Amino acid sequence: MPTTGAPTWPKTFRSTIAALLLAVPAAMLPQHAAMARQQDAATLAVTHQSPFNCGKTFYANNWTPKHSPSGSIDWQNYGGDAINGETVRATAAGTATFRNAGSKSYGQWVEIRHSDGSRTRYAHLSTMVRAAGSSMSVGQGTVIGTVGSTGGSSAPHLHYEQRTSSGAMDTSPTVNGVTVSLGQKKAIKSTNSCGGGGDTGATGDSGSGGNRYTPAGVCGSGYAVIDSAALTGGRTYLLYNKGNGSNCVVTLKTTKLGSASPVSAFLEPKGASRATDSGNFSYYAGPVKRSAPGKCVKWGGSIGSSSYTSSFEHCG
Repeated sequence: MPTTGAPTWPKTFRSTIAALLLAVPAAMLPQHAAMARQQDAATLAVTHQSPFNCGKTFYANNWTPKHSPSGSIDWQNYGGDAINGETVRATAAGTATFRNAGSKSYGQWVEIRHSDGSRTRYAHLSTMVRAAGSSMSVGQGTVIGTVGSTGGSSAPHLHYEQRTSSGAMDTSPTVNGVTVSLGQKKAIKSTNSCGGGGDTGATGDSGSGGNRYTPAGVCGSGYAVIDSAALTGGRTYLLYNKGNGSNCVVTLKTTKLGSASPVSAFLEPKGASRATDSGNFSYYAGPVKRSAPGKCVKWGGSIGSSSYTSSFEHCG
């Protein structure tokens, strides 16, 4: 009776099969690498604008070597325009997280996670619009802080990074349609928040959504948006005037424009009474202004049944 068991193959045939089995994974490696590159490229689909006010020009310096991490941009003075103290805006919409590394590394910094999973970082900030550990939804152009020299910085500048969803650095970041590759230094003029009055901080538009009024226009000269919150049918804004230490809140409608409907805006300095403007308005509620130098404020507003109330914050 024949012996049963595993078939016996000629030695040369066995060697051929082993070689083929080893070759298949090796052949697949370039394909996997290409797919990974495509996935990383896909995570950079968000379009970024300059992180500064409309019309401002600063140098974007992607210097090398010994710049850590490689591929990050240092935004620096341009001509006679010093960057120290400049308003910093989100280059694209997303969720911002505020952090503080103290006297090391990034110092005060913000990371924004965008809709495609990619991230941007803004470091060495002098001030931030929210306390470290907090987060907020931002639109392209929302104010997140001011330029400074905190952390491991030797001179005022804005350290800026664009990262993929996997956390890898984009070493040739693009802002305002200008690509700044390793070793390049380019002067870039900002178009961030140029539409409809600039200081808005809304997502995807000038903040007015067709409303002919703007937050800065309602509050008046000297006021700039430092925070905002989305409402169904509009947005409520907090503005600050550095010159006189006053805050201003205004709620702008983006629907039912020209028709009177319930809208409100309020402002409450810590330790003081709340001031409110509410009623049936065609375009906006406010401006509600209160002097609050050095004080935290609670602010917010409503449109119909949609409302927003902040915690006590912006304690400056």
